[in-house]
Amino acid sequence: MKKTPFRLTPYQVQWLLVVGFVTVGYALYLRYLAIEFSPVALACDAGLQTMLCKTRLLATYLFRNSVFGVVALIIATLHVIRPSIVLLTGGLIAAGFGIVLYNNGLSGTAIALLILGFARPAPATA
Repeated sequence: MKKTPFRLTPYQVQWLLVVGFVTVGYALYLRYLAIEFSPVALACDAGLQTMLCKTRLLATYLFRNSVFGVVALIIATLHVIRPSIVLLTGGLIAAGFGIVLYNNGLSGTAIALLILGFARPAPATA
């Protein structure tokens, strides 16, 4: 049984670039314009019930419990075992949110594991 190395097509690379930029961009928006922005934080803490406040509450709950980092690490471990574009996309999303939203250690390890998922032995030459 011959195992082929995991390689991305150009369309998959473009997909991952779009997903990565959108994920990190939205995480930056959440961090700097919802979580750390004083007027929004004060309004949400005072009881404002908007979608931004609910998203802020969910994001703060998730990063306080290191959910982004743990999910990224689990998906990256699965990607190392059995690489696929679906696992790579999910790991990239979780790690992108984790890096921006205060789960640096676990998400950084997950990114290293995602990169390690490409390290396969070279095919034997005849």
